[in-house]
Amino acid sequence: MMKPYFWEKAKKDLIEKDKHLGKIIKNYPRDFLFTKSDPFYTLARSIVGQQISVSAAQAVWERFEKKVGKVNPCDVKNMHHMKLKSCGLSRQKITYLKSLSIAFIDRKIQPRKWQNLENEKIIDELVQIKGIGRWTAEMFLIFNLCRPDIFPVDDLGLIKGICNCYNIKYPITRERAIKMSKKWKPYRSVATWYFWRSLDPIPVEY
Repeated sequence: MMKPYFWEKAKKDLIEKDKHLGKIIKNYPRDFLFTKSDPFYTLARSIVGQQISVSAAQAVWERFEKKVGKVNPCDVKNMHHMKLKSCGLSRQKITYLKSLSIAFIDRKIQPRKWQNLENEKIIDELVQIKGIGRWTAEMFLIFNLCRPDIFPVDDLGLIKGICNCYNIKYPITRERAIKMSKKWKPYRSVATWYFWRSLDPIPVEY
């Protein structure tokens, strides 16, 4: 597993800028974000993880991966919805996974060209697919394209991690979170990952 090229520099920068976040970073000296190179895998896993805890998402994903065999657009599209339901997926998420599969099969999205696009352009393309909102697109930017400065402000785990770190009452407003995030630029993806890490024994992955 390759560590992102910016990871060590980001850690050093964040530790210098923010002693509270720095404590969290120092607690996990060997941990780092690792990415999956398969765009479909990342997006499917992000859909499974929508609006549930990291541990719940992990359990559902493990059942899903076991039943589908290989996570690819054709196999997911052809999988019977009752089989998907038995993994713990809601009817809505099953619909979203089928839509994602069709988008890949019909080439409505072309991940190869995303390497050279700005973050917001990629988000604009992804949210055209049913079931992919901004949060899911941001997970893709962090976990697949490994973009260093993504701040998924609507992620409840991130907000909880920030509140715990600074000993402030949960939740805080989006505006306050965005304002606080300015000091973590240009490595907000790294800061986000450590806030998640502080909450859960399982490192977040998509």
